[in-house]
Amino acid sequence: MKKQILTLALVPALIFGAVTVPMAKEASAATTTTTGQIVSSVSFRQGASTDAARIRYLKAGEKVTILSKVNSYWYKVRASDGKEGYVSTDSKYIKTSSVTTPDGSDNNSGSTSTGQIVSSVSFRQGASTDAARIRYLKAGEKVTILSKVNSYWYKVRASDGQEGYVSTDSKYIKTSGVTSPGDSNNNGGTSGGTASEKAQKVIAAGKKYLGTPYEYGSSRDNTNTFDCSDFVRQAFLDGIGLKLPSDSRGQGSYVKSLGNAKTDWHDLKPGDLMFFMDYKGTSKSNYSGIDKSKQTISHVAIYLGNGQILSTYSKESGGVRIDSFENRHWEYRFLYGGSAL
Repeated sequence: MKKQILTLALVPALIFGAVTVPMAKEASAATTTTTGQIVSSVSFRQGASTDAARIRYLKAGEKVTILSKVNSYWYKVRASDGKEGYVSTDSKYIKTSSVTTPDGSDNNSGSTSTGQIVSSVSFRQGASTDAARIRYLKAGEKVTILSKVNSYWYKVRASDGQEGYVSTDSKYIKTSGVTSPGDSNNNGGTSGGTASEKAQKVIAAGKKYLGTPYEYGSSRDNTNTFDCSDFVRQAFLDGIGLKLPSDSRGQGSYVKSLGNAKTDWHDLKPGDLMFFMDYKGTSKSNYSGIDKSKQTISHVAIYLGNGQILSTYSKESGGVRIDSFENRHWEYRFLYGGSAL
């Protein structure tokens, strides 16, 4: 047996490229390696989570070997000193180029699966309904699934060799099982794993938007700007494929409908949603005597644990950011929170 590994690309570009997850396989015709370096200082952790202990910081210019792509957000790597750990896949920290798998295809999961088209579906040049249509795939046509881009799109190779993207919706395509980073075999529902694992996927997805500008009433059709509920909705979509209501009050009602609402924030877990009333000042006294059961939700955030929240709330604040919650107006404004899972 021959273990395939790949190293990070030694290029300054900041555009994130697809990465093949190394898999143990019999020697085959094509085994490609790519060298590279850390682009910007990044935490080197003991586990694939921002809650995992930090081993140290990897410095810009430092070379590592990628042992596997755990999911869309984490690589398992070996540093130059031989130490193994985990780093973010974010292109602002680390750069790698496309890698050729043993069968010659670019694949984000290290394995392929076949699919059969159930009903005529658009075969597009990109993973978006805005991408140009190559043609329609017809019912009965077979494709090779190269990767699951997200909960909504497969990258596939058609029988004529053309590569493109199709919807994951089961009304269009039937698969026997697709391996994709951080996802279970499914046709567009929420990804598998425990509630805690799903919550970490949501948090990781949300953190990728840190610094994205705030816009009240932002479009739900793009990720250029966010208001608070749009950001939360996108984090759940990207992280686990769960489509929440598009406004904070609807999201609050959804959490309550699941029977998960808690008024004591100490009872919350990372990944839970937190709902807040209107801002009335920074002092605790500004909120004294208010019957919170009669207040209307005006803000939503994702709880990170350890008294921190992830959200966006104004242009002046700098967009999506992490804030301390305890003993601040956030705590005084808190109405209730709970899991949306």
